[in-house]
Amino acid sequence: MPKKTAPETPKDYLDGLPDDRRKALAKLRATIRKQLPKGYKEGIQYGMIGYFVPHSIYPDGYHTDPKQPLPFASIASQKNHMALYLFCLYTDEKAMESFVKEWKASGHKLDMGKSCVRFKSIEDVPLDVVGKAISRICVEDFIASYEDSRPKRR
Repeated sequence: MPKKTAPETPKDYLDGLPDDRRKALAKLRATIRKQLPKGYKEGIQYGMIGYFVPHSIYPDGYHTDPKQPLPFASIASQKNHMALYLFCLYTDEKAMESFVKEWKASGHKLDMGKSCVRFKSIEDVPLDVVGKAISRICVEDFIASYEDSRPKRR
């Protein structure tokens, strides 16, 4: 059996999914791309579709792996669910509170870890709430909240 190759582009990632998951993640991707503030880039990061601050804007990269650009959000198809990873909320308590409140007010069940929203169907996701969360965090504010969340260096 040939070894499965890692996707190189978001299109490759989506093309490798079953039809139902491809349609769901394509819809979520379209929402994110429409609302993504200027400065962020889309690509493959950590094996999933990622949105990140490129090194040209934030040369330090991600603290756990400075070769990686600073992650902002990601979407993925996992074994038992699909996921929306909102690292941008993990570093911003106020933005997280707004997101959770708006999601719950939408009437949709929220299955969320620290920054991972799990869902089985795109109908379980209030896309307007996701779009709003993505759109309200500009690159400069995200970098500032990320740096504030990190332990201070001596």
